[in-house]
Amino acid sequence: MHPFAAEFIGTMILILFGNGVVANVSLKRTFGSSSGWLVICVGWGIAVFLGAVCSQEVSGAHLNPAVTLAMLLDAQIGVTDSLGYVAAQMLGAAVGAALVYLFYREHFHLTDDPDAKLGCFANTPAVRKFPQAFFCEVVGTFALILPVFLMSKPTILWGDDSTITPPVMGLGAVGALPIGLLVFGIGVSLGGTTGYAINPARDLAPRLIHAILPIAGKRDSDWSYSWIPVVGPCVGAVIALAVYRVLFLIPN
Repeated sequence: MHPFAAEFIGTMILILFGNGVVANVSLKRTFGSSSGWLVICVGWGIAVFLGAVCSQEVSGAHLNPAVTLAMLLDAQIGVTDSLGYVAAQMLGAAVGAALVYLFYREHFHLTDDPDAKLGCFANTPAVRKFPQAFFCEVVGTFALILPVFLMSKPTILWGDDSTITPPVMGLGAVGALPIGLLVFGIGVSLGGTTGYAINPARDLAPRLIHAILPIAGKRDSDWSYSWIPVVGPCVGAVIALAVYRVLFLIPN
């Protein structure tokens, strides 16, 4: 599989499960309606885990333009590949969002709240103070990207001979579990202000799908806020990379 295809599939699955849990909680007459924020956080953690499992061996499971930006600035990926990654992520997120609508179509029809319908696609702040919301998206993404850089691969140590290089032990699907737990933790601890987009593709592409689809009784797509879940995560990613580099400049 091509890395771009892996990013497309991984991001599509991410949004299908992530926005799907929001729809299950927010829309009327689902079996999960009004089950609460904790269910949404669990669903998003699982969504990230599944998206990463499906793509990590091929593309590294960026699934997020902010992650791709950090990897580009760290010279782990080239400009051409990074643009392809972001395009695949955006397209995958758009398809995932459309699938959520088709899956919950009858419940969208039964739901009167236009804000709840928008929330199944894109983020809105709990308190509409844009500078604060921007700060929260920066910090939330920083809390995602820095641990990703700091996570080390487990090794098996053989004997006491320091000349022996320990082999890297692959974890397969379990290797994606820390990222899912990290996103769950960010949601539980830091997600209550903006809904923790922490991913431009997660917000921008589904917001565009919300604007395009003929959803009965929908509101506008809140484009005045849409720059925050895009710019905030990118700034957070740059700061996380800068801190990571500083940490490894400090002598032991």
